[in-house]
Amino acid sequence: MSASKIISHRGACGSAPENTLASMRKAKALGAEWVEFDTMLSADGHVVVIHDETLKRTTGAAGKVADMDLADLQTLDAGSWFDEAFAGEKIPTLIEVIGLLGELGLGAVVEIKPSQGLDEETAAKTVEIVKECWPTSLPTPILSSFSDISLAIAQHHAPELPRALNINKKIEAGINKANTLECVALHCQHPAIDSASARKVLDAEIDLRCFTVNEVERANALFAIGVQGIFSDYPERFL
Repeated sequence: MSASKIISHRGACGSAPENTLASMRKAKALGAEWVEFDTMLSADGHVVVIHDETLKRTTGAAGKVADMDLADLQTLDAGSWFDEAFAGEKIPTLIEVIGLLGELGLGAVVEIKPSQGLDEETAAKTVEIVKECWPTSLPTPILSSFSDISLAIAQHHAPELPRALNINKKIEAGINKANTLECVALHCQHPAIDSASARKVLDAEIDLRCFTVNEVERANALFAIGVQGIFSDYPERFL
């Protein structure tokens, strides 16, 4: 099974606090078949699901993810910033998220998002957990990253798992990197994509998905030029 045309971004982050178990459940409730989320390492080497290197935006706490042990990270409230209804939501581990995806039947794009200088370690540990814990009932996950180093590590440790290179622009350079890293897809910021750039990617026999698309009109325009999938904070608008 290939990835869904609509991939729910950081869970369903338009309707629930991003990268939490509540956000994954919300994505399922809204009708999503696939989600995307971000992985990062704690100080004691656990893979947690969070986007920012710093904790302030989504927990209100000072400091960096990479400087705190898992036990301390999981005392933080990762839900109240979004809405008091989500007070007490924790920063989940990758293992916890994978377990929930198995219960919900959700496919996933797992973005390896290392803290500065931890590209190799974050990729190696993320890949190890995905290989050990991914339910056979789910479609094969896609490993994505902006980090060439992380994707090279994933390529080495799990060549059987499909990979996607994340880029903001510079389409031709992205195609070259994706080919070098044997990626099956480019995930690109949607303003950088027009019909000519989309054609270059597709002619290279690389799948093209765009982030973060929240307007139906823009999504339809992207699909019309061959884009195969979008990441959205609001999957319900397209389903």
